[in-house]
Amino acid sequence: MGAVAAMAVDLSRRPRQLQRMIYKLFLASEWAKLQADGTTHGAPIDLADGYIHFSDRGTVAETAEKYFADVTDLWLISVDPDRLGDDLRWEAARGGALFPHLYRDLRLPEVADATPVPLVDGRHHFPPLA
Repeated sequence: MGAVAAMAVDLSRRPRQLQRMIYKLFLASEWAKLQADGTTHGAPIDLADGYIHFSDRGTVAETAEKYFADVTDLWLISVDPDRLGDDLRWEAARGGALFPHLYRDLRLPEVADATPVPLVDGRHHFPPLA
């Protein structure tokens, strides 16, 4: 049982060799509020779930399609996961894929970049992802 528990802990840590940045999708109003307040509890879904949802470069476009299909004022927030410490956990979610979840507020100085994600012909156009 101890080995199983240790394995679960290992799975909750970031697969460092796979990711440089993680991403949060915000509405323009949510991004503006984070800039004004300097911190955020996240979007309504984050508040309901008790943690801030992030995606990695392999899942962020699918997240946009699934939850933000018709959103025209979407922003891509890039965060270096190393800056978030032990409050960031990688947990199985959609289809068993590991997703980064932050179990505390996100602070503005932790944001590495913010870029609008335009909706053109029904598809979000993302910048190159790290």
